[in-house]
Amino acid sequence: MKLTKKSHACVRLEKDGRTLVLDPGMFTEEDAVLGADALLVTHEHPDHFDEGRLRAALEANPAAGLWTLRSVAEQLAPAFPGRVHTVGHGDTLTAAGFDIEVHGELHAVIHPDLPRVTNVGFLVDGAVFHPGDALTVPGRPVDTLLLPVMAPWNKISEVIDYVREVRPRRAYDIHDALLTDLARPIYDRQIGALGGTDHQRLASGASVGL
Repeated sequence: MKLTKKSHACVRLEKDGRTLVLDPGMFTEEDAVLGADALLVTHEHPDHFDEGRLRAALEANPAAGLWTLRSVAEQLAPAFPGRVHTVGHGDTLTAAGFDIEVHGELHAVIHPDLPRVTNVGFLVDGAVFHPGDALTVPGRPVDTLLLPVMAPWNKISEVIDYVREVRPRRAYDIHDALLTDLARPIYDRQIGALGGTDHQRLASGASVGL
């Protein structure tokens, strides 16, 4: 499987000539969704869910489908009948040849005065876990953790403890559009030294084989 990092929380996974795209939001390049056979969206916040990008992908490939939670599905299902699927914690599915498990229910707390929206994480082929905007522990071994390193709802100690709890073989940064170049070396050093796993950061557009 090939993983390509796109801006912020979006990644592309490719296997056997098929492409799965997760969380193309407003900070993501417009071409990130092109050629997608399946799309996954963790929650409704615009840095993860951009309706225009998803519509473009579904219109470009009539065989493509979208799997997401209800709050997102309701916005797109009428225009793409039978192609937008609602999922929740505990569900399993196969999309474009990828086996997917759904984990988690709620977005992390931003502030007690703000209501929490729903959020799901996706474990792909039992190997790659994208938690969305939560520090969800999937409860099974994870080879590659897509790690939300910087957000209004987290701090670096929580990120480090999350890596320790999930115990992946390796972790790649996501949710990093707001992390400045000045801060990146600090995050790289502390997560790498304290997380207990192989921690790496990919530039947008860079790819690795898994």
